[in-house]
Amino acid sequence: MHTEELRAWLALSFIPGLGPAGCRALVAHCGGPGQALRAGQAALAAVPGVRREALAALVAQARGPSWREADEELARVAAAGARILVWADPDYPELLRTIHNPPLMLYVKGRADLLRAPGMAVVGARAASDYGLRAAHRLAGQMTDRGLVIISGLALGIDAAAHRGALAAGGGTVAVLGSGVDVAYPEQNRPLYEQIASQGALVSEYPMGTAPEPFRFPARNRIISGLGLGILVVEAARRSGSLITAQLALEQGREVFAVPGRVDSLKSEGTHRLLQEGAKLVQTVEDILEELPGHGGRPGHGPVVAAAAEAVDLSPAEELVVAFLDVYPKNIEEIILGTGFSAQRAGELLMLLELKGCITSMPGKQFQKSG
Repeated sequence: MHTEELRAWLALSFIPGLGPAGCRALVAHCGGPGQALRAGQAALAAVPGVRREALAALVAQARGPSWREADEELARVAAAGARILVWADPDYPELLRTIHNPPLMLYVKGRADLLRAPGMAVVGARAASDYGLRAAHRLAGQMTDRGLVIISGLALGIDAAAHRGALAAGGGTVAVLGSGVDVAYPEQNRPLYEQIASQGALVSEYPMGTAPEPFRFPARNRIISGLGLGILVVEAARRSGSLITAQLALEQGREVFAVPGRVDSLKSEGTHRLLQEGAKLVQTVEDILEELPGHGGRPGHGPVVAAAAEAVDLSPAEELVVAFLDVYPKNIEEIILGTGFSAQRAGELLMLLELKGCITSMPGKQFQKSG
């Protein structure tokens, strides 16, 4: 988009009380953002669906203040190495354009091309279990290897695991922020924020420098679901933002997938509810890909991991311990009772299996099968 047209869109967006819908209505009526800013009171009064207060602010500010704000914003965007995609821009992601109330503009830091590539949203609990984190990381990496971009919200837990899984597989990932693209939040994820800015894309509908206030996150969820072909929910409590995002995805006509958890896990109550309501149960990446015709891509990591595991030389006793363990942790007492080995022998076998990478030790003398 030409700089002067972008400048006009920005100036229009800074008019108090106008909002995205009002901006679109004015542009449609007047023929462009510049024309809307130059229109007189009489012409603006004929625009349907725009409040009088917003029209009065437009007349009062269009000649100066909003243009100055637009120029200052463009300078901040350039300094951050970002760009802006306006709703009318040909580079604006087509899937997002079709949702109810799409963002008027998207601030993008990093690879804007990822926003138009086939993608899958991955969301879930912030206080995720190790099982959930490993599932999100593994599935994100495998989807990336099949040509899908991973979209999430840079939150702690499942979001971060999905972003890391995509990056570890050498693929693309998009982080949709509830702040300006120049604001890293949460602070614990700053290294991941920097990595995504370099290898993926940071996206926000909010102006530069916008603080991550709580009310912004539910609004950004419609962008997470709207950018993808579908959404994968990995661990969600009965009342969670992830379920809201899944509902938005349904309303947008997207596919909804869910990873099952333990029946007694509070962290999976929400995902189990989604499954009861018809979400597609996901055990492997193939469960996702078969619902997305034409997105097979390259072979996934699954067979490679399996082959590597088969190559490990295990004794019959070690195989018995591995067979007894699961992806959920079991304590040493359970392992002794379940395998029939003495405490000393069980300890020796567990140490050997951990050295071979077949199991993982957890706090409290607990062990689980490696992913």
